[in-house]
Amino acid sequence: MRRRALISACVGSAVAALAGWELIPARAQAGMLIRSERLASGQRLYAGADRAFGTDIAVKVLHADQRQAELAVEDALQAAKKIDALMSIHSEASQVFRLNRDGWLDRPDPHLLRVLEEARRLSQLTDGAFDITVQPLWAKFSQAAAVHCLPSHEERQAARSLVNWRELRLEKDRVSFGQPGMAITLNGMAQGYAADLALAAVRARGVEHALLDTGEFISSGVRTLGRGWALGVRHPRQADGYTAALRMDGRSVATSGDYETSFTPDFVHHHIFDPATADSPLELASVTVVAPTGLLADGLSTALFVMGSDKALALAAQLDRVDVLLVDKEGKTWKTPNLHELRA
Repeated sequence: MRRRALISACVGSAVAALAGWELIPARAQAGMLIRSERLASGQRLYAGADRAFGTDIAVKVLHADQRQAELAVEDALQAAKKIDALMSIHSEASQVFRLNRDGWLDRPDPHLLRVLEEARRLSQLTDGAFDITVQPLWAKFSQAAAVHCLPSHEERQAARSLVNWRELRLEKDRVSFGQPGMAITLNGMAQGYAADLALAAVRARGVEHALLDTGEFISSGVRTLGRGWALGVRHPRQADGYTAALRMDGRSVATSGDYETSFTPDFVHHHIFDPATADSPLELASVTVVAPTGLLADGLSTALFVMGSDKALALAAQLDRVDVLLVDKEGKTWKTPNLHELRA
């Protein structure tokens, strides 16, 4: 899996100055755990990192007890890595790899079933705009990109014929496809779900204050007394620029952008696919979703990207505690009223 959430924890950036929280480095290196000096509250900030989903993942916690803080960081990282190992499309040991290879999977892990059930719910909610069975399209575009071209119309339509979320059959003891050649990708869900489990692992250690980055972000509590966690949302056309700075409020934040994996320099063809057209949606460049869980935020960021601005805003308005920030390819932005932005 590749990192999808094109957001950064804003330490060291212009956005960080708004929150005033340059106390420890933005990210520990993989395998390293670092801590700040003891704060006036008697607590310290701890940060740890590891590798999962094809990138670095990170955990930061604020806590008074060093042992429990270090265990919380370790547990959170392991929880995220477990989901990567279970849902990777590349690792031959993962259940998703085996499902795609064989067309069926017996005794699916409960975590996998949970994510697949949520995927089906999102497909129903979005009239199929969200569809994890788009993997054949990704494979066809990737193969063409390797020889510096795009797949032909015929190749796209052949791949599209294998895309149908209704043909993914879910049972307690078995998952299977309705036709040969189908495949799924959970790149639009697994990292968000990993963030949820990582936060649960932190809380199980009695740690209240945390920021977790699995490629999608989720927070709990505050970073220091009187200062909350904050994130900068990357500008889709300026690698060092920010579209907004968001104040974390305990919800999860996920971003989907056309620039993360683009098959053409004009960003017309990229890694997000509209099942209806067998190609990438044409309107939006970036979609950021704030939602109660990482799983929901992650899935919605892809779904709303496919749906386009009008339908995305209409759906977000119907969902409890969901806010969005949309940016189109011309730089126009839309924001829901309850999006918690930091202001200079």
